[in-house]
Amino acid sequence: MLKKTITYTDYDNVKRTEDFYFNLTMAELQEKELTTPGGYAALLRKIVDEKNVPEIYKLFKSVILDSYGIKSADGRRFIKSAEISKEFTETPAYGALLEELTRNDNAGAEFINAVMPSDLVEKAAALTSHTHNRK
Repeated sequence: MLKKTITYTDYDNVKRTEDFYFNLTMAELQEKELTTPGGYAALLRKIVDEKNVPEIYKLFKSVILDSYGIKSADGRRFIKSAEISKEFTETPAYGALLEELTRNDNAGAEFINAVMPSDLVEKAAALTSHTHNRK
């Protein structure tokens, strides 16, 4: 799980600094791997290797929205929904994060690595390979 501190100016012109949380589970990564032609890990590598800016933008947007959530007070749940993601996109914090990730290669890579650790992506790819070989 990534706890990302974002400073932004809200719609009342008040400067705010807040913590936001992002996480993808093994199940979510496996679903991405299984439903992406050629595999999600391969798609990520291709987009980055080709430096395809429009696809990198779409990738960051997708990862942000898929991984954003709210930790429950007791820390046992990480709550995600389309409504929670939509609410986040309606804040200037979302724009600030998207701008940071798309303008700074290191920030983008760090975010992806923190949200989707490479070992989990590799495990999801391995599970996909195993699943496809069973057919």
